[in-house]
Amino acid sequence: MKERLQQLKEEALQQIQSSEDNKQLQDTRVYYLGKKGQITEVLKGMGKLSKEERPVIGQLANEVRDTLTEALEEKDAELEAIKINKQLREEAVDVTLPGKPAQNGGPHLLMEVIRDIEDLFISMGYQVAEGPEVETDYYNFEALNLPKGHPARDMQDSFYITEELLMRTHTSPVQARTMLAHEGRGPVKIICPGKVYRRDTDDATHSHQFTQIEGLYVDENVRMSDLKGTLNALAKHLFGEDREIRLRPSFFPFTEPSVELDISCKVCGGEGCSVCKGTGWIEILGAGLVHPNVLQKAGFDPEKYTGFAFGMGPERIAMLKYGIEDIRHFYTNDVRFLKQFHKA
Repeated sequence: MKERLQQLKEEALQQIQSSEDNKQLQDTRVYYLGKKGQITEVLKGMGKLSKEERPVIGQLANEVRDTLTEALEEKDAELEAIKINKQLREEAVDVTLPGKPAQNGGPHLLMEVIRDIEDLFISMGYQVAEGPEVETDYYNFEALNLPKGHPARDMQDSFYITEELLMRTHTSPVQARTMLAHEGRGPVKIICPGKVYRRDTDDATHSHQFTQIEGLYVDENVRMSDLKGTLNALAKHLFGEDREIRLRPSFFPFTEPSVELDISCKVCGGEGCSVCKGTGWIEILGAGLVHPNVLQKAGFDPEKYTGFAFGMGPERIAMLKYGIEDIRHFYTNDVRFLKQFHKA
């Protein structure tokens, strides 16, 4: 039995040293030191030994087991080091190679247009006001002279959440909330940029979700001439000093009188072309003097205070300014389209 243990020891050490990977090493461990391994099989015959031989063989078996365990651990560490070094060689990165250039982003074209308009009106003494996109029926309609059943509500096909809650169809509710917060005391001078929502079929010129910027100025002795001067400054800032403007009569429930602002066509200079449909003019926004009913609902005395309001779509402004033919380009996030407008 002693000779057999010595023989197993020599065989096991040879197999350990010749193991090329961790799987072979583990197989060797199980074959010699496992519960059903070769050394265990030898020790099962100790019952046939004399009392004097048993402790000698038992001590020898423990020595063999310890020797093999130590050899297995050393080989395992060696194989692991070889594996790590191989991985390091294969996955090495040459830090001297040139790196990939980073793609620089920039503000979205719509945000550029909105910020440009904000900067203009801030320089004219306006403040930027914001409000919730989920709005009540009262602020979205009733406070703006659109009571329930009013036919003009059909002009803005709405996304209703409940009978009294909806996705706002314009940013005018921000005007109503701001006027109420002033508790009937002027002046109120704000612009309200933000997203709005209407049930519309998406096509080249329409979207169910788009942006809007509205402006409001309420104070004593605010006149139509003040509105015209403000819109003239806006048109020239956006489209160039050579742009001419005209105001056409229109209708909006929250303004009286109401107008639409046209600018002279920059393509034909007012002569008439396909862009302006032969008229020489292009409509860009709606405006008017604030309706007395709107002032009164907001707590302002219409006998003392007057005001004007206007509303525009940044998408339309950008499309006219940069010659963009499809509103969907703003929302598909095609980098090829967007990077055309990144400033260096």
